[in-house]
Amino acid sequence: MTTAPKTKPTAPPVNKEAIKLAIAEGKAAIKEGKTKVEAAVLMFKRIKDEPREVGVAALIEGASLTERGALTYWYNCRRKLKAGKA
Repeated sequence: MTTAPKTKPTAPPVNKEAIKLAIAEGKAAIKEGKTKVEAAVLMFKRIKDEPREVGVAALIEGASLTERGALTYWYNCRRKLKAGKA
């Protein structure tokens, strides 16, 4: 009896251009004096379809968040978007 070799699931493709734009947008929002929450929401709208790890890394860079803060903002933005509040 032969079994098919197990294959690892492939990660979804990353949209590098959307990530660059989101980071630039977040940095610009912070520079304008907007809050980190506002910057994160703007960024999340661009990167919502990216893998969580990629999105969190972008939030760290673009909105000047810590790793834990970025993860919290990621989940909060996702929850708001699903509820239709973002």
